[in-house]
Amino acid sequence: NATTDTQTITIVDTTAPVFTYVPEDYTAECSDNHPMEFATATDNCGEVTITVEEITYNGLCVGSYSIYRTFTATDDCGNSVVSETQVITIVDTTTPVLTIPADYTAECSDEHPMDEATATDNCGEVAISVAEFTFPGSCPSEYVIQRLFTATDDCGNQSQATQTITIVDTTAPVFTLIPADYTAECSDEHPMDEASATDNCGEVDIDVVEEIIGGDCVGDYTIVRTFIATDDCGNATTDTQTITIVDTTA
Repeated sequence: NATTDTQTITIVDTTAPVFTYVPEDYTAECSDNHPMEFATATDNCGEVTITVEEITYNGLCVGSYSIYRTFTATDDCGNSVVSETQVITIVDTTTPVLTIPADYTAECSDEHPMDEATATDNCGEVAISVAEFTFPGSCPSEYVIQRLFTATDDCGNQSQATQTITIVDTTAPVFTLIPADYTAECSDEHPMDEASATDNCGEVDIDVVEEIIGGDCVGDYTIVRTFIATDDCGNATTDTQTITIVDTTA
């Protein structure tokens, strides 16, 4: 004789997975590596699938923004858990790298190249501005130009550097006309012509110094005329005219 009865054991999975690791918040420069680590989780009974939702919020400039990452762990039975949000803050605090033209010294009459500067940035575009300041030197043709270059990136980070251009006047004037030497009878006219000169950068003053050298008699002598051409910066050139006066008339 037999009797039967049944016991039913119902196995359920109502326990959500548990996160064992969620990446920490961090702040990084826009040009650095931005590791996008994944979360991990375990489940009491089976496998776990982890998905991530990422939302990016723009900042005040191209190199500044925030990434919000939320992880969801789901087991085979559809139990799920949502992690705390990881916040990755991307910033741009690096100034551009500015390359400017080299300093130089040039003669006032030479070319004075005003070359442009260049710049690079770690994360975006760069705008370059230049301000020029001129400082007088010790004479009209000498001066100093200072060029202040400013490189600004999209986030307002700036680099500055100054180029110095020194303009000098070391070139003496050039005579364009010196009266020719001549010999004249003591009773003739003795023209005292003027000299002329030009300068590479400014005005020229011409002074003349005359020296009379006696000869063998009253009617014989020599006039040596030394012309001195001086520019605004004190550079000078000299040249000489010789006038020989003779008495050959009985």
